[in-house]
Amino acid sequence: MSDLDFTGKTVLVVGGSSGIGNGIAQGFRARGATVTVWGTRNSSQDYSAAEGSDLSGLAYAQVDVSDDDAIVKAAERMPTLDVLVLAQGTVIYRRGEFEMDGFRQVTGVNLDSLMACIMAFHDKLKETGGNIVTISSTSAYHATRGNPAYNASKAGAVALTRTLGQAWAAEGVRVNGVAPGLVDTKLTKVTTDHPDRLKGALAGIPMHRLGTPEDMAGAVMFLASPLAGYITGQTIIVDGGLTL
Repeated sequence: MSDLDFTGKTVLVVGGSSGIGNGIAQGFRARGATVTVWGTRNSSQDYSAAEGSDLSGLAYAQVDVSDDDAIVKAAERMPTLDVLVLAQGTVIYRRGEFEMDGFRQVTGVNLDSLMACIMAFHDKLKETGGNIVTISSTSAYHATRGNPAYNASKAGAVALTRTLGQAWAAEGVRVNGVAPGLVDTKLTKVTTDHPDRLKGALAGIPMHRLGTPEDMAGAVMFLASPLAGYITGQTIIVDGGLTL
């Protein structure tokens, strides 16, 4: 059996309905896992391939991760869990994050809800000797013009990963993270849909291409696999060399 065979494993990808999370969910499914994704819309039928969604073969649940009680109730409906991937995220442009309502909205989803999801599943993951993988951003390592909440929340996700990795290592629960660079998703359309901005962005990436959800999936599956059995508290930067 391959170390990247997840047959018999149960995986939850929060924010797995589109973008990076969806690529991760399909990566696990292709390798035998039973995968559930949480999203914001009423049903899986409300997503389309045109917006980067492929929910075929995935179980779907609508969960508002800004609501702690909703997270707890949804977690109770899952009897067991081996891998928890936290790919939820949001951003507000046009300086909306400089207003306190906008700042709290973004940090609530990008950071607070990570901890809420983790605590809701902690006991189940302890029982299975499971894994947690957070999805942060290379924004955690440099300033992000116009987006203080996004920047702070992603830096917080890296710190949270480090601290929980230390806290739960003795329990057999590994906590790691992936920090994507510029990935072609609906959240990055502000760059990718504008040729001049895209050209400028690509010039700063040594590999001269955007990342894909599949690129991120590879790193996540490695961290969740026995190949990474002696790794915890770490966040791997997956950015084509952008931060070099």
